[in-house]
Amino acid sequence: MIGRRDFITLLGGAAAWPAAARAQQSAVPVVGFLRPDTPAGGGDIAAAFRKGLSETGFVEGRNLVIEFRWGQNDRGRVPELAADLVHRKVDVIAAPGNALGALAAKALTSSIPIVFSTSFDPVQIGLVTSLNRPTENVTGFASTAQELESKQLGLLHELVPTGMRFGLLVTRTIVNLERIINDARSAAAALGKEMEVVVAGDSEIDAAFVELAQKHLDAVMVAEDLLLEARRSQILTLAARHAVPAIYSNRAWADAGGLMSYGPIRSELGRQAGLYVGRILKGEKPFELPVARATRVEFVINLATVRAIGIDVPPTLLAIADDVIE
Repeated sequence: MIGRRDFITLLGGAAAWPAAARAQQSAVPVVGFLRPDTPAGGGDIAAAFRKGLSETGFVEGRNLVIEFRWGQNDRGRVPELAADLVHRKVDVIAAPGNALGALAAKALTSSIPIVFSTSFDPVQIGLVTSLNRPTENVTGFASTAQELESKQLGLLHELVPTGMRFGLLVTRTIVNLERIINDARSAAAALGKEMEVVVAGDSEIDAAFVELAQKHLDAVMVAEDLLLEARRSQILTLAARHAVPAIYSNRAWADAGGLMSYGPIRSELGRQAGLYVGRILKGEKPFELPVARATRVEFVINLATVRAIGIDVPPTLLAIADDVIE
């Protein structure tokens, strides 16, 4: 009988994949869960990840072990955490809701399956070469940032239709920074608007908002970025202080007091990753699982923040919102 350690060693080649189901009959599979943030910041995604696994028959503590690795909002730790999971020879590495962990894992192993879920285009950032037939050991779930950025800007335009100058707040360590900036500027140009980009570091958030205010921008997009997510309270306080109308990448921001949010449903990022991990544990090959595309996004408006800033929301925006927070 093939033991778990021997089985993992055999995973170096695609020929080992059909043996996955047989090997797991005699050994409890171990899944590595990797995120750059904290259990508090990513707890909802972890819960959704467990839900996706359960839908395929895997329950933590019963027939599955999950090795959690959290970067504590330090991006520099992610490669080290990924290396630890590879060293431990887990059966699958999951990086739900972030591209950084998946990229770090991919750089270290071509045999251990890697499942990601991200709002970035996985082809553009080098996770896979094709959505329909991913590369080797990597697959997952994605929505394209370009589509989201264009829609977010369109919603800001409806909020302030006379506005001509919009802004983008982003960090210099975000994955694919140049493409994000180019996409935002292209979306603005398509609407005949100007796009000012403010790039901030971890200790430069306060200065970034001073710069945004000094530029007298009509509204701002806050990019989806784990560093910015970690600074959510600070950013929302600054946005309120400077009365900057802003749109954010997921409803956690609107729930916490952000004016508007538009983006993928975070729970789906976790759940879909869990579903794919479960399918792989049952013997499917990751390179034969197409990258699933997001079919659901969520638009949320926080009316309390709208009133605090003192702007009027067009009835057309309220009508298309998935949720309005009173």
